[in-house]
Amino acid sequence: MAVIYPKMAVIGCGLIGSSVIRAAREAGVVGKVSVADASEAHRRRIVELAYADQVTDNIADAVKDADLVVLAVPVLAMGSAAEAAAPALKPGATVTDVGSVKGSVAQAMTKALPQNVFVIPGHPIAGTEHSGPDAGLAELFRNRWVILTPQAGRRDEAYLEATARLADFWRALGANVEQMDETHHDLVLAVTSHLPHLIAYNIVGTAADMEEVTQAEVMKYSAGGFRDFTRIAASDPTMWRDVFVANKDAVLEILGRFTEDLQALSRAIRWGEADKLFDLFTRTREIRRGIIAAGQESAEPNFGRDRGKH
Repeated sequence: MAVIYPKMAVIGCGLIGSSVIRAAREAGVVGKVSVADASEAHRRRIVELAYADQVTDNIADAVKDADLVVLAVPVLAMGSAAEAAAPALKPGATVTDVGSVKGSVAQAMTKALPQNVFVIPGHPIAGTEHSGPDAGLAELFRNRWVILTPQAGRRDEAYLEATARLADFWRALGANVEQMDETHHDLVLAVTSHLPHLIAYNIVGTAADMEEVTQAEVMKYSAGGFRDFTRIAASDPTMWRDVFVANKDAVLEILGRFTEDLQALSRAIRWGEADKLFDLFTRTREIRRGIIAAGQESAEPNFGRDRGKH
């Protein structure tokens, strides 16, 4: 495949940053790759893995002459990363991100970056519970959605071409690409990602805090549902702390709705309203089947995670 960006700079080389590099290298859509990471241990490992042509702790050095800059740091660090990159960006560069929150991130990026670059916030809806340079997967984005939230006030031809180019880049990595306004994105992700993580953190914490059940029993007798919660709750704590702080309005709105529904479910259980329970479980089962039909999950045992282990 033809090179789309002669030089790509990735700021932060955790799960998503390292996956972007692996996938872009495999697809042949980037030339040189530079990486900036604040962690000395990460930088040493990136050199060992031969991910990049340049590895540094200096963001400005990494982005110099870059055609594409990918900010892959925790959400609350996006603004400072953009500020550090700003003086060294070449005119016409595209700057995007991979954060799970778009409203506050887009605002921070727009404020920090010069007007002669193309700021196109983005969010690949993909990941695992692992983190760090070793967690990267070239196939992470295949058949997953990447949502771009272009700036509402930019409709000039150059900006539209830059957006189309970025969409082509993600498609080359195997992703499906959609555009959405940032406010709607944050509400949708509060439902599909942020609230589920909050529930997982809470239910695993509740199990750990119960005096009537020992921690050894929790581990020994954990059923499949609880094990899935622990997988989600093992996600990077810094990243998810930032997500909930940055997207608090949308999360609190959806959390309020969820609390009301949970209270209704509690009443149905208390009063033995079996039909209500059956109707809910039937409806939610169809949603699960729809996700599988859409190719966003596997119907294999253990959701296909054991594939390749035997």
